[in-house]
Amino acid sequence: MTSTVRTRIAPSPTGFLHLGTARTALYSWAFARHHGGQFVLRIEDTDVARSTQDSVDQILASMQWLGLDCDEGPIYQMQRLDRYRAVVDQMLAAGTAYRCYCTPQELDAMKAAQEARGEKRRYDGTWRPEPGKVLPPIPAGVEPVIRFCNPTDGDVTWNDLVKGPITIGNREIDDLIILRADGVPTYNFAVVVDDWDMRITHVFRGDEHVNNTPWQINIFNALGAPLPLFGHVPVILGDDGQKLSKRRGAVSVTAYEEAGYLPEAMLNYLARLGWSHGDDELFTREQLVSWFDGSHLSKSPAQWDAAKLSWVNAHYVKTVDEARLATLVAQQFVRRGIAPPMDEVARRVALFKDRCATTVELADWLMPYFADVQPSPDDLATHVTEAVKPALQTLRDKLAGIEWNKAAINAAIKETIAAHGLKMPQLAHAVRVLVCGRAQTPSIDAVLELFPRETVRARLQGA
Repeated sequence: MTSTVRTRIAPSPTGFLHLGTARTALYSWAFARHHGGQFVLRIEDTDVARSTQDSVDQILASMQWLGLDCDEGPIYQMQRLDRYRAVVDQMLAAGTAYRCYCTPQELDAMKAAQEARGEKRRYDGTWRPEPGKVLPPIPAGVEPVIRFCNPTDGDVTWNDLVKGPITIGNREIDDLIILRADGVPTYNFAVVVDDWDMRITHVFRGDEHVNNTPWQINIFNALGAPLPLFGHVPVILGDDGQKLSKRRGAVSVTAYEEAGYLPEAMLNYLARLGWSHGDDELFTREQLVSWFDGSHLSKSPAQWDAAKLSWVNAHYVKTVDEARLATLVAQQFVRRGIAPPMDEVARRVALFKDRCATTVELADWLMPYFADVQPSPDDLATHVTEAVKPALQTLRDKLAGIEWNKAAINAAIKETIAAHGLKMPQLAHAVRVLVCGRAQTPSIDAVLELFPRETVRARLQGA
């Protein structure tokens, strides 16, 4: 790269940060980090009616959780209105923009007439200045919008970083509004001024923006501003084969945090959802930065796979530092209104983590240590039978006088089995159901060792 790479992510605070935007943010961040450049966070809050502070807070929390640190920002568009208006004034003076006094009703009538004639709906240029053209009288009481003088012939061509060469004819697009009557800029104009001012060199975004790009390129050219390189990544499809979006079943990034996923797992999974590095499925943040040079981005839509995400997350649950894992599990307990001592959680995570895909599952396994259990009637009927109940009382008595460690507990169980002529599963399943509330656990002696002795004996008394 001959100049400093600068990328950006520019979410709209009209809802949560969804997975598609999070993936685009990740690609933009990784590309900047790979090239030693800068990553900018911009909040596109010009949709005043729908933008909320709650959405801003959620976006910032999501970015922080994923570890996508920005070098500049957050920068808010609504704090830059004077800049947009100044650029509009320059364009009016240069003749690359003009005032349009058409009312909404006139525009609706215009488009209805075009539809009736079988024509494409578009602005017909009523107020566009042309040599020798007489414009209509300016109507009283109508605040004009500002429209861009889009070129009327020729093509817009760019070499997309993902899709390759794309060409769209200028005849396919019309004179879009760049400044509303209330002085607030529209998306396609504000994004150009922002990317120009912020010296953005590479723009990664969803391919729903492909049709916006010709307008933006033409505005860049009208301003004499350097063009960034554009890369439009395909959509993410949900289980139903439709685009995953805020309106179609997508959930927020922070919802995955609450559901017990680790940020490094989400980062790993999102990166592979439309990009590859050979056959590598699992990799660190550092490896991603090292590998992500903008190549190997897929041109095809990616399919969201909840099972694959769980598999990736299970890997990180097994390998993450246990002290950190205990902290995350403790946070899950707090969400349930339980506040166990951190050291008590930390003592137990190692025994159960290999069975779990999320920290929610791990908290479920640890719940019997910190809250009463309620075995199901079916488990009680199946495992705590009349044949086993005498052995449970014998074991309860034996546990009263032994050293409280795995070896001694194991010996007490074996002695009880021998005394009552039972098999290990008969007694072990019954003990699990009464003490843990479930019939399947890791080795029963290891599980019991982590309970207080009196908790175990009290639950066995329930037989």
